[in-house]
Amino acid sequence: MSSSSVPPATTTSPATTTSPATTTWMPLAVLGTAQFLVVLSTSIVNVALPEIRAGLGLGPAGLSWVVNAYVLAFGALLLLGGRSGDVYGLRRVFLIGTALFAASSLGAALAYDVVTLIVARAVQGVGAALLAPTALALVLNLFPDGPRRGTALGVWGAVSGVGGAAGVLLGGLLSEVYGWRSVFLLMVPFAVAVLVATWRLLPADRPRGGRLDLPGALAVTLGLTALTYGVSSSFWPAMAAGALLLNLFLYLQRRSADPLVPARIFKVGSVTAANVLMALLGAVWLGLFFFLPLHQQRVLGYTPMEAGLTQLPLALTITLASWATPRLTRRLSGRAVLTGGLLLLTAGLVWLARAPSGGTFLNDLLGPSVLIGAGLGAAFVQLTALSAAGVPAADSGLAGGLINATRQIGGAIGLATLTILSLTGGYRGTFVAAALITLLTALIALITIRKDALR
Repeated sequence: MSSSSVPPATTTSPATTTSPATTTWMPLAVLGTAQFLVVLSTSIVNVALPEIRAGLGLGPAGLSWVVNAYVLAFGALLLLGGRSGDVYGLRRVFLIGTALFAASSLGAALAYDVVTLIVARAVQGVGAALLAPTALALVLNLFPDGPRRGTALGVWGAVSGVGGAAGVLLGGLLSEVYGWRSVFLLMVPFAVAVLVATWRLLPADRPRGGRLDLPGALAVTLGLTALTYGVSSSFWPAMAAGALLLNLFLYLQRRSADPLVPARIFKVGSVTAANVLMALLGAVWLGLFFFLPLHQQRVLGYTPMEAGLTQLPLALTITLASWATPRLTRRLSGRAVLTGGLLLLTAGLVWLARAPSGGTFLNDLLGPSVLIGAGLGAAFVQLTALSAAGVPAADSGLAGGLINATRQIGGAIGLATLTILSLTGGYRGTFVAAALITLLTALIALITIRKDALR
């Protein structure tokens, strides 16, 4: 869509200075690219892990930390990243996060040993935790409630979904042709371009001021780190420590004059329900993009390249569904679109679980991919919209951090659970379990989401 097709805005968000750039779709393209890079940085590395192991001579423990260093830093710091944007300025924190992401991606590409690579991945996670929630908050402030916000969130959902599938395709292509370092090097010029474009196109917003709740931030960061590590490694002492630290965080929030997560945000609209549902959807989302390439390569005998190519229909359907969802919401209730998307996702997962070992792409993968893509696109866009509906601009960074954190933590817990199930039920068992989680999510949505929630 060209910028000329969008009428000039007549209102100004309390946290955003009016500028001609805010009335065009170019800032959305820049912020969407940043979100694409965040999702891509997770999925693209998974496919390149065998090449990384061979290139650096890593054992299983070292290889797992190439993934865990990023996941732990990203998941644990999302709330702090989002709230920092509210306090110090969304654009400022976004620029810092993008700069860290670009520098650490270059560092990972040039890493000469495992320690350097793991440190670079951890810093990459820190950068992603700063830029992801503030990017979403900037989108919410640039596009106030109404059709334009719905369209913007449709684009947001599309790039998020495509990032997961594109990571599988690009990871296989780049690691086979150019080696594992190329999967990190690819992200550097795009991150730099986002940095420059943001500086030129997005005006500086007005910080809310105040102070960060540092004791609360430390408690929730350490708690989420311990919990995520414990779940991903099945290490019970870490899970217990994480639970204790998160209870300490809740206690500190009740006593703090300026809490990191004010209780008021959970009283707005469907914020609480949206975050619970996003945690469940995150378990399915991350599990699908982790196990589907493994199923294609280990059961169906696909090469990494073939596995990536066969996920293009999935990526395309997510894109189309994300684009269509805001338009459907104008005709149907938001609850109907959300539950309909979740039921499509359930059906696609069940169909995928029934695919035989000797199945073909056209007969056994294309149909499930279309249903799964349509369901994921619709559900992700609706839950993102619900998580921000009615939230004041001063808390937009927090809302962005919260919905990203619940998806990440839900994904980590869900992936650990599905991994355990895969040991007994195989990949088909994980798809059935994911279908049951999705069906439960649809039932909770019917009970907790009002019919007019997005009207």
